[in-house]
This record gives sequence, C-alpha cells and structure tokens, in this order.
Amino acid sequence: MRFSLQRKQLCIPYFIFLILFVVIPILFILFYAFTDSNGNFSFDSLVGFFTSTNKINVLIQSLLFSVINTIVCLLIGYPISYILASSKAKFNYVVVMLFVMPMWINFVLRTGATRDVLTWIGLSGGQHPYIATFIGLFYNYLPFVILPLYSTMLKLDKAQTEAASDLGCNRFQVFTKSIFPQTIPGVVSAAQMVFMPTMSSYVIPETLSEGKIILFGNSIYLGFSNNQWNSASFMAIIMLAIVCISMLVTRNYTEKDQEGGSSRW
Repeated sequence: MRFSLQRKQLCIPYFIFLILFVVIPILFILFYAFTDSNGNFSFDSLVGFFTSTNKINVLIQSLLFSVINTIVCLLIGYPISYILASSKAKFNYVVVMLFVMPMWINFVLRTGATRDVLTWIGLSGGQHPYIATFIGLFYNYLPFVILPLYSTMLKLDKAQTEAASDLGCNRFQVFTKSIFPQTIPGVVSAAQMVFMPTMSSYVIPETLSEGKIILFGNSIYLGFSNNQWNSASFMAIIMLAIVCISMLVTRNYTEKDQEGGSSRW
C-alpha cells in the first residue's frame, strides 16, 4: 500500500503540468472564442469565420497542403524506410540518423537556410511561392515519416512474408497482403506527425513564400499578433477540432486493422 501511494504521488507533477499548460490555456481559448471584445457571450467569431470567404479559402488551402505533403512524404519515405529496414548493412542506423540530424538544428535557422538555398538555385519564394513552400514543408517533415516507419518495419514478421511467397504470392501480393498490413500502425503514426504540423505551420510558408502564402497557422498567428483575440481563438478551436477528429479516425482505423490482422490470411 505504501508503494502504491508513492507511485500515485509521482503523477502529481504531471497533473500540475497538464492543468497549467493544457487545461487552463484551452479554457482561455474557449472563453475568447465565444465572447466579444467586452467579454460578453457571443457567437460573432463563429459567424465571422464561416461567413468569411478569405478564412474558408485559407482553411481549404491548408488542408490541401497538408494532404499533398502527407501523401508525398509517405510515397517517398515508405520505400526509403523499407530499404533501410530490409538491408543487412551495418550503417543503416547511421543513414537514418542523417535524416534525423537536421531536426536538431533550430527550426527558424533551418528554414532560413532552406530559403537561401532555394534562392540560389532559382526557386525563390517571390517567384515560385508554392514550389518553395512545398519543398520546405517536405524537407522538414520527411524525417517524421521515415523514423516511425523504419521502427515499425524493423519488427516485420519475416516468417509471414516468407510464407506468402511459399504459398505462391508474387511480389506485389506479398506487399499488399503481408508487408503493408503489418506497417499500417507506422503509416498512421507518420501521417499524424505530418498532417497536423503542416496545417498549423506558419514559419515555413511565411519565410519561404515571402508572405505570399498563408496557411491556417499563419492566420491564427496574425490574429493574435493584431490583438484579434476572439477570432484567432475561434480559429484555434477549429484547429483543435480537426486534431481531435483526425486522432479519432486514425485510432478507430488502427483498432480495426489490429482486430482483423489475424484474419487476413
């Protein structure tokens, strides 16, 4: 009983942190989202958001950027992760670390360096804002796809794959019926780690597009910077709702996949 009490006490710092830096900020955001400038209850921010063509267009553009970046990162990161996980070379871990090491550099400095490189090769944000922004998003979030996929593929059941080949499956069937189903948890995790950060990003589009492309994160940042606390807080609520929906969808999908994983064969 004494040991159990001590274990519970270890949770106290976590709950204090949770209340101070998660619960209280969300309550403040909810308060500002559904009040006016005088602190009175109001739906003005909600009506203003859904009646603003500009804000809706920014939301749609952010969703498109997020979907495209997630798909491209998965299409390129998946084969890279599979090759690294399947190869027996001793330096595979070193190659993975080469993808991760740039993430140790300050985010703003890394984005500024990317802008300089793109300008040097003729893809400056002033002339090619969409290309420059997309390259920056892809470069910054590709490691978040490779790492979880690589970790998942290291745990692949090789016996299942060999059994598929022995039973007459060709390479494509082995991939679709054995390899890919086993890596779905890694794919879901990687997609989560790319989709929402892309949508909420504001440093990358602001720096690389030279202010010509505004994503949802930029809108929220500009709202708070211009003391538009009510509208910016409601946009933050929209962002939080999208995060919760994406987590629920991916959780349900992962649970269904795990339940049906044993029955695929």
